[in-house]
Amino acid sequence: MTPKEQNIPKYWSPEGLAVPVDWLIFDLDNTLYPASSRLADEMHQRMTGFVAERLGISHEQALAIRQAGFARHGTTLRWLQLEAGLESPEPFLDYVHPSNLGDFLSPRPELRGLLDGLALPKAILTNAPRSHALRVLQYFGVADCFDQIFDLQWNRYEGKPHQGAYERCLSALGVAANRAVFIDDIPEYLATFHALGGNCILVDESGRKTDTPYPAVPSVLDLPQIIH
Repeated sequence: MTPKEQNIPKYWSPEGLAVPVDWLIFDLDNTLYPASSRLADEMHQRMTGFVAERLGISHEQALAIRQAGFARHGTTLRWLQLEAGLESPEPFLDYVHPSNLGDFLSPRPELRGLLDGLALPKAILTNAPRSHALRVLQYFGVADCFDQIFDLQWNRYEGKPHQGAYERCLSALGVAANRAVFIDDIPEYLATFHALGGNCILVDESGRKTDTPYPAVPSVLDLPQIIH
């Protein structure tokens, strides 16, 4: 093995096979920070509130109809656009994503060390708008660790788990799926990337998402256990 080959980081698959990869693609919410922060829960509450107000129904009714729409279309926004007549996504996105991140998130200085220690280019693939992604990255002081941000607006409002979202991301990066690792906290979002031939890592803080074929870590800070 040449010195150059020795420096290629490896992704270790569940079968124990090492394959060289060229890009790390990260989800944002509940991946770069713990799900226990409750920020994502706040955003889900706001989504339900938006639906309740728009449709003139109770919060309980809005939650049920929103969850059903999410299951059909992958995101609440996509359901609102396709089935509830939402013409402009901006009011929804502005309402849902809070600016007071410090009320939910705690500083995470270890995150910078983790990202700097993973010697591969990195990108964000998120169903959030770019403004929210930048707020989160800037809050943690890691915005410059990522070469690209593929947000919901960039993805033409067709986010994960739609295949096109991943294909556009990979095309923009100029990388084949099997030469990239995608890190997310939602198994269904990993499934599409895996079907394209990509490598996947599940972030599962609770340890309850056991029925998946993907290697899992409780925190993104544990990635060095899998990526060397």
